[in-house]
Amino acid sequence: MKTIGDLGIAIARERDLDGILELQAANQISNGGTLSAALSRSQLQSIMSEMPLLVARRDDDVVGFLIASTTEAIRDIPIIMAMVESYPSRARDAYVYGPICIDAKERGKGLAQRLFDELRRLLPGREGVLFIRRDNEASIRSHQKMGMREVSSFSYGGMDHVVFSYIG
Repeated sequence: MKTIGDLGIAIARERDLDGILELQAANQISNGGTLSAALSRSQLQSIMSEMPLLVARRDDDVVGFLIASTTEAIRDIPIIMAMVESYPSRARDAYVYGPICIDAKERGKGLAQRLFDELRRLLPGREGVLFIRRDNEASIRSHQKMGMREVSSFSYGGMDHVVFSYIG
């Protein structure tokens, strides 16, 4: 685990799932957040078996997470399929980046960048593809600062989304 002060970044373990699910639930659109989809415990377990699911922990509390997954692992999520139809990557080993979620008390401290850097270290040279709601300007700016570029757009559920891509 990489530690900075009392904050550590690591690959998630089974015991982190409760914290991930709590943070994910708190940040759903229905709760005033910006997450567009919710993954179940079993989906997270499946993703963890194939790709890195990163967590940021302060003490033992999950204060952030970043999910990387194969398209196949989350093919049953309609908004992901809308993104893939909008931008069908040609890279065989491309993966879906996200969601990334940072606890409100931890935002603005560079944690998203640190999670992203660790993911790129773990998956070098691979294309990551993600979407962000067009009205989430803070997230768009943050991802542009990370060097991601807009490659497509799509509408889903009455909302416009942008698709970003990067090479790790």
